[in-house]
Amino acid sequence: MKSKFWVLSSALMATTFVAGIGIIGCSKSSSTSSSATSTDTVPSVYKKIYGATSITCDGTYITFKTKDLPDHKSVYYPTSSALYEAFSGTTFGSNTFKKNPNNIVEQSATIKIPLNPKVNAAHSATPMGPIGIALNGVALFNQYAAPNTILSSEIVSFDQYWGHPQNSGMYHYHVEPLYLTTVKATKSSLLGFLLDGFPVYGPQEEDGTTVTTSMLDAYHGHTHVTVDYPNGIYHYHFTADAPYMNGSGFYGTPGTITQ
Repeated sequence: MKSKFWVLSSALMATTFVAGIGIIGCSKSSSTSSSATSTDTVPSVYKKIYGATSITCDGTYITFKTKDLPDHKSVYYPTSSALYEAFSGTTFGSNTFKKNPNNIVEQSATIKIPLNPKVNAAHSATPMGPIGIALNGVALFNQYAAPNTILSSEIVSFDQYWGHPQNSGMYHYHVEPLYLTTVKATKSSLLGFLLDGFPVYGPQEEDGTTVTTSMLDAYHGHTHVTVDYPNGIYHYHFTADAPYMNGSGFYGTPGTITQ
């Protein structure tokens, strides 16, 4: 992927809540601070983003900061790194691995998502570049290698955990983040959030059912109860088939990512 971080401007919030979603609030801390955001405690579900260097809440938005460095081994780390690991053989979709010319480079990114996401009838298109954040602080990208270009040409360059860096060294996942679903969490776990604030889950439901694109809507999600959201919420799923995580745009109104 040759895209750099894009800054996404938030559109006017839709006024209709997704069915079954309750309003989430940031509870006030007893401490004081000169920061407008740090006086609010962050709801526990967002603390699952363990790879963020900071997480704050201002009552309207959750803000994550991240270095975008995967906490797993990769052939894309410099050979001098303790996390470098040579890789050959097959990658996602049983494709024969072919390394791209890029290496992982530390980033400095700020991701701002709505605390209480709402459906947006406009369903703005997901851009090239980062559209969300995974549990380990790594960027999530959409299903395209370039504008209107399917991902098949890039899949061969996914490493042993199904991610890779683009030309500026930004490591990211387009498809199921294998390290998270097999080591840090499970196939049915919460795996991150897209910019519109809606959560992203793995390729299985909690009962073990494998999720396929045909089970999801045009935006690659659906609404029901999850262990993290007992009142139900709209959420995206990773699947083994295209578009892998996101379909025809954001379900809600996106926040911003800046570098």
